[in-house]
Amino acid sequence: MRRKKRMVLPGPCGYLVTMTSRQTPYDHRLRAVLDRDATASGFVYAVATTGVYCRPGCPSRSPNPENVRLFDTPAQAEQAGYRPCKRCRPDDPAHGNVDSGRVAAACRAIERALAEGDPPPSLEHLARDAGLSPSHFQRLFKSRAGITPKEYARAVRDERVRDALAQGQSVTEAIYAAGFGAPSRFYEHAGRTLGMSPAVYRKGGKGLTIRFATAESFLGPVLAGFTDQGVCAIEFGDGREELIHALRERFPEADLRDAQDELAPLLREVAAFVRHPDQGLDLPLDIRGTAFQQRVWRELARIPAGETRTYTDVARALGNPEAVRAVAAACAANPLAVAVPCHRVLRKSGDLAGYRWGLDRKKALLDNERTGG
Repeated sequence: MRRKKRMVLPGPCGYLVTMTSRQTPYDHRLRAVLDRDATASGFVYAVATTGVYCRPGCPSRSPNPENVRLFDTPAQAEQAGYRPCKRCRPDDPAHGNVDSGRVAAACRAIERALAEGDPPPSLEHLARDAGLSPSHFQRLFKSRAGITPKEYARAVRDERVRDALAQGQSVTEAIYAAGFGAPSRFYEHAGRTLGMSPAVYRKGGKGLTIRFATAESFLGPVLAGFTDQGVCAIEFGDGREELIHALRERFPEADLRDAQDELAPLLREVAAFVRHPDQGLDLPLDIRGTAFQQRVWRELARIPAGETRTYTDVARALGNPEAVRAVAAACAANPLAVAVPCHRVLRKSGDLAGYRWGLDRKKALLDNERTGG
């Protein structure tokens, strides 16, 4: 029986580390350096032969493991006599994370190509510009943006279609202006993109049927609206008429149908979900938003019931720590109360921030989740 080959590498203070199946945190950091893993964070590395220290995802050539030294902070590296890399600039907070910069550059390249009527850059092209392999760049992009480059291009096109339709362009004009090579490419996913056909969306929901019903929840009256594709609205209010009015404002041209008796079982499920969100909502959701809003809403869905995050936390999780106001705006635009748990996001001070359904309801939801319903 052949013995597995083991790799011996230098530890942080010169001692040796053997790379086996049971690896230490140092081993994982070193592996991230050697793989130029741009998703790694929380440390910097220095190269003894060059006297330079870098971020883990620096595009510089991978160093010889024997020459790598790891530090928790740039200050520690400089105290040890190393100088910052001029490529990834690990000492410059204003420069931002090199990984986020790569992703941002790729996003701008995709947007620029679509705005000019060209196909979006291929994954290989984007990866080459970032100085990474395609598979590495794909992982990096998804870790920062929450979606792949291909999905981002799709979201940009979808948003351009929505904007064009809202401005009164014909469906065909909007599709080509958004960068689709053929209408068929758009119609394949039009329902998912718009929640309705392009023609219906252009007319403010005209021709769209939305069935709705209301029920009592522990937060007061709740309304749920349903299209053929799923739940398109969950609203709280002080009375049934107020809730119907809010739904009408969102879909001014849609055919709103009171389906109280038909939907009563589903409304009971929605009301139960409001009380026990940790049990999940076993209904399809029909939710639309910009690419950024969808990224925020996806991140909100990752917050467990009973826990909270700040707007800054969410922005950082998205790889864009300066987008705090944009995160707050996406929370405010959330059309599905509780199902997309924007109530779990607080100010940095820990105080409650705005909630479209009222701060009292936000506090009640958080208190309910902390006590387990």
